Amino acid sequence: MQSLIGEIYEGKVTGLTSFGAFVRMSNGESGMVHISEVAATYVKDITEFLSEGQEVKVKVLAINENNKISLSIKQTLPQPEKTQEAPKKEPRQSNYQRSNSQRSFSQQAQKPQQTASAAPMSFEDMMAKFKQESDEKISVLKKSGDFKTGTRRGYNK
Repeated sequence: MQSLIGEIYEGKVTGLTSFGAFVRMSNGESGMVHISEVAATYVKDITEFLSEGQEVKVKVLAINENNKISLSIKQTLPQPEKTQEAPKKEPRQSNYQRSNSQRSFSQQAQKPQQTASAAPMSFEDMMAKFKQESDEKISVLKKSGDFKTGTRRGYNK
């Protein structure tokens, strides 16, 4: 009887190697369970999880052109229920963003905030604002040492 991809079969472990286990399924066919498909956790030594002659449930993952069957024990195990979502990591900040976030509240309050209801800025106002923000960014970069001067250290003679 030929195995079907996605089906779950009973089987017996017939051999163990450093990279996986060979299993003879109840339908008479044999396949291999790669070490990464043995358990839901990291498996360093397969003998900690399986032994020869052990009865296992396996799921058929793939059958290649040479009729070699890839199996999984991990996918037959019940999935652990997620009790709580892991907190999402904040994206890493650049030095400029970090130094801006470390400014005192009073410095941030001094910047005029543009609201959606404000009238559109003229081109000259936008240019002045851009120049001011650029100057602030450059001064922060110079203070933090991230500003490249184009010279190599030790060669400024």
